[in-house]
Amino acid sequence: MSNATQLIHSIPTDPLTGALSVPIYQTSTFVQEAPGVNRGYDYARSNNPTRATLETLIATLEKGQVAAAFGSGLAAIDAVVKLLKTGDEILAVDDIYGGAFRLFTQVYEKFGIKVNYVDTTNVDNVLNAITPNTKLIWLETPTNPTLKISDIKAIASIAKDNACLLCVDNTFASPALQQPLTLGADLVVHSATKYLGGHSDLIAGIVVAKEKELGAKIKFLQNATGAILGPFDSWLVIRGIETLHLRIQQHSRNAQAVAEFLETHPAVQKVFYPGLASHQNHEIAKKQSKGFGGIVSFTLKTDTEDAAIKFVTSTQYFKLAESLGGIKSLVSHPANMTHKSIPADKRRAAGVADSLIRLSVGLEEAEDLIEDLKAAFIHLENNSTFSHKNNLVTSIST
Repeated sequence: MSNATQLIHSIPTDPLTGALSVPIYQTSTFVQEAPGVNRGYDYARSNNPTRATLETLIATLEKGQVAAAFGSGLAAIDAVVKLLKTGDEILAVDDIYGGAFRLFTQVYEKFGIKVNYVDTTNVDNVLNAITPNTKLIWLETPTNPTLKISDIKAIASIAKDNACLLCVDNTFASPALQQPLTLGADLVVHSATKYLGGHSDLIAGIVVAKEKELGAKIKFLQNATGAILGPFDSWLVIRGIETLHLRIQQHSRNAQAVAEFLETHPAVQKVFYPGLASHQNHEIAKKQSKGFGGIVSFTLKTDTEDAAIKFVTSTQYFKLAESLGGIKSLVSHPANMTHKSIPADKRRAAGVADSLIRLSVGLEEAEDLIEDLKAAFIHLENNSTFSHKNNLVTSIST
């Protein structure tokens, strides 16, 4: 059975009514037959049938044992960090999502959890950075926003040899392209806001555990801290997952075409996309993924913040906005948006240049998207005075 067929038929029909769409159980509590005697549900923070269906579905897609759905991607990351204790260390990818960096440094470091950032594209860097206190290796692959690729299987072996957990943020690839648990990871996290939901209409996060015991710890934290995903948003993610494989295929095709166009444009300094043969770890991406996804980043030869902001405020189909993974194409300037919480020196050292632009390539026709980019490059070339929209862009921070 193909993955797409398995996905579609993993979503159950309602056993009570035969409804083809999963019912939305919009309730806070459940009637019990006697104290502690119920039909599997007692209070909606602890469990909800709609959320349970989503969790079972995503666990199946990621080849894991247990999944937990949270109110946001950061809430999912937070649950994983709560597995640690004072004195433990995290070894994290250097090109990390700004929200995760903020959580690690401004929330958990004050509780005595140290974070070491390394370029995980080189396995030796990971091996050399491990200490006896390292209890969690944190990967994004591909990373946000420079699309770095790390060898999950090799790093999983290092994690196992050093008795620490490996968690992979699989948001950019999604289980349609990559399944880190099958490569040795212990945990997978998702911002389900992105490709899993797929329509830019919800905020959600997912944690999937490879083993039941670890999954039980995550479920305990989900219930104890209460950062749950509500039933309607759970249903929206299920609806999004129904078309995940089809959407990812088109996102990937369009992104490949856009990346190839950008690589030939004279105003572009460098293109970051795992599907290009020029990508540093293109061969590793081919080995561990079924495709290369819908995110493309690039830097301009005029390596200034002003040039980048002029570009991102000049596109028509690529809408200037936070987030990614929806059907409509988006453009962002990470240095002033998603990664503004990271100090400039650390951001630049990780490869996030002032002129770096991130594209979330949507489902429009690739030819139209390329024409839109061409027009933005012409605008960049013809307008030497900086747009007043700079004030709008630099005020954005998530």
